[in-house]
Amino acid sequence: MIWERVTMAWYDTAVFYHIYPLGLCGCAHENDGQPTPGAFAKLNAWAEHASKDLGCTAIYIGPLFESGSHGYDTIDYRRVDRRLGTNEEFREFVANCHARGQKVIVDGVFNHVGRDFFAFKDLQANRENARYKDWFCDVNFWGNNEYNDGFSYGNWGGFNLLVKLNQRNPEVQNYHYDTIRFWVDAFDIDGIRLDAADVLDFDFMKGLRRLANEVKPEFWLMGEVIHGDYSRWANPEMLHSVTNYELHKGLWSGHNDHNYFEIAHTMRRLQGLCHDTRLYTFSDNHDVERLPNKLRNKAHIRHIAILVYTLWGIPSIYYGSEFGIEGKKEWGSDWPLRPCLELDKFRDDLTTNPVTSVYAALGRLKAEYPALSWGEVKELQLTTQCYAFARVLDGKALVAVFNNGDSPAEMEFQLPVEANAATDLLADTVGAENVMTSLASGRMKVQLPSNYATVLRLD
Repeated sequence: MIWERVTMAWYDTAVFYHIYPLGLCGCAHENDGQPTPGAFAKLNAWAEHASKDLGCTAIYIGPLFESGSHGYDTIDYRRVDRRLGTNEEFREFVANCHARGQKVIVDGVFNHVGRDFFAFKDLQANRENARYKDWFCDVNFWGNNEYNDGFSYGNWGGFNLLVKLNQRNPEVQNYHYDTIRFWVDAFDIDGIRLDAADVLDFDFMKGLRRLANEVKPEFWLMGEVIHGDYSRWANPEMLHSVTNYELHKGLWSGHNDHNYFEIAHTMRRLQGLCHDTRLYTFSDNHDVERLPNKLRNKAHIRHIAILVYTLWGIPSIYYGSEFGIEGKKEWGSDWPLRPCLELDKFRDDLTTNPVTSVYAALGRLKAEYPALSWGEVKELQLTTQCYAFARVLDGKALVAVFNNGDSPAEMEFQLPVEANAATDLLADTVGAENVMTSLASGRMKVQLPSNYATVLRLD
């Protein structure tokens, strides 16, 4: 299939940098109403680092709005979490990002609210006579819960901290639509990542898409979806994209099991389901363990970074992963996945850290070579140990080659385009190894060191 450049929206070529602000800024885990000094100055510095050092053209920041604890128990959709600062400071943050050429998307937590949300407080106070009782799902005044409310209600994930909203209620829908209008008018954001999109009402999401088309040109909607046929959510009537958890799993387990068939099969399946829809591609995020904690061989971080940037999709980096930091859940808590970090600690990593160096180089390649955004994906060779594919555009090609084995490997495959030589585009990265290539009679041979991967330009 030839990928046609039917649109040139900003998100078609974007590289995202994902920030969990409450964690990065070291905010109190429970909202005590006290601002963290310098939070937005710190967030701006990290966004600038993402642009200058990594070539990231978009920032996904969230959760951002007033909540009781981790950010997903929203109290006030129209106010920036006071632990971070003020609405004015966030407006300035977005303006700074735009000045650097970065788009900004925020978390939209529309499935549920925290227990201190105004409509739920009304339900607690007025029960059957509450003005807003129909804003919530499965309210049962004959039930009870661990908070001794004297009634029970629908929630997310079994957690009564997260009260499920009735998205079929037109008042709830219009409240959320007005919130989005407010975010665009007040902050000039460029899109929304929809939390828990896999349990959002489909008609509600169709309404969100209609609104997105009205509030701002190329306003982007990306949904958090774990399993299933992603095209049910990502399609012209609903969302532009969803989180590619299916590939995320294959990226690390395919390397741990020395099985590139898993990754290749995943991409074929997703292409069959989603066609040219670009899914949001990631190696880790605020909900899953960091890549070094999942991989048996940390050398494969390089491979996965290259795959995230060279396969069809929208690449992203979760803050700190460009430095190869570790992080895993402890005692059921996600906070170790969302650490407070200081940029000064990593000031030399661009020139000394192989992980940082390869991410920076991939950012430059993404900006320089349109084939990484628009090129047709052509599989060239596939074994359990080795994988090669090309991104082909306008008679030119980049070839990504991978060896997950503990011994060197020689690959041989048909050239995807006419060429006489190959250039290793990652040869200058920290820790780079020598890759031998030869081209003759329309075929190419590549000698890859053990546990190594790179990107070659055909000349």
